[in-house]
Amino acid sequence: MRLYAVVAAGWFRRYATYRTATAAGVFTNTVFGFIMAYTYIALWDERPLLGGYDTSQALTYVWLGQALLMACALMGGGFEDELMERIRTGDIAVDLYRPVDLQLWWLAGDLGRAAFHLLGRGVVPMVLGALAFDLALPGSLWTWPAFLLSVVLGVVVSFAVRFLVALSAFWLLDGAGAMQIAWLSGLFFSGMLLPLNLFPGLLGEVARLLPWSALLQVPADVFLGTYTGWGLVEAYAFQGGWAVVLLLAGRLVQAAATRRVVVQGG
Repeated sequence: MRLYAVVAAGWFRRYATYRTATAAGVFTNTVFGFIMAYTYIALWDERPLLGGYDTSQALTYVWLGQALLMACALMGGGFEDELMERIRTGDIAVDLYRPVDLQLWWLAGDLGRAAFHLLGRGVVPMVLGALAFDLALPGSLWTWPAFLLSVVLGVVVSFAVRFLVALSAFWLLDGAGAMQIAWLSGLFFSGMLLPLNLFPGLLGEVARLLPWSALLQVPADVFLGTYTGWGLVEAYAFQGGWAVVLLLAGRLVQAAATRRVVVQGG
């Protein structure tokens, strides 16, 4: 486990070196946060308590989305491009010979990346949003660790989805199309555009059962105090269940893929 902790720390430092990109990302997240916040204000002025949220909770949801956008890789931007490129060039064969577990190696790296983005690109927009708007911040200190645990589970689910999609490059050779479909689905079904509570009828029920809801909707509801007691346990079980299922699926696909390593152009 010490090896994977070192990998996670290495990826954290790797992303920390891009200070200009981080500053630009903070600016972008803040600008989009203000745009979405005023859009939500206009919407909630017409429909108070829409989706079970009051205006303060809705605005908090907006800024949580901006804080978790990169941490949970809702629009990609993690390890997947690098992994697909290594599959395409055949360098993945070298990775498979290393005395480490391929899935755990990339998971450790992605956790390090997520930790940096949560601190580097998540905290500042959230603070600025709290200064500009009346946000529904937790009244209990215990809510913060509960929220962080939910975020960690969301990051693992996000990794598992992206790992599966990246492995499609073993068969497609170029998995860019599959990755775009995956992040568009994640952007919509995570609740990034609108809380899933606003989705009507069957669409809303299905959306809340899909793994992408574990990336933003569930952590946001934990932060807002929607889940308490056994409800919180059930929320964790939902996220953990999807994490286990998708990680196991990744194991199976990885086992099948490594039996047919294709070196393109070499």
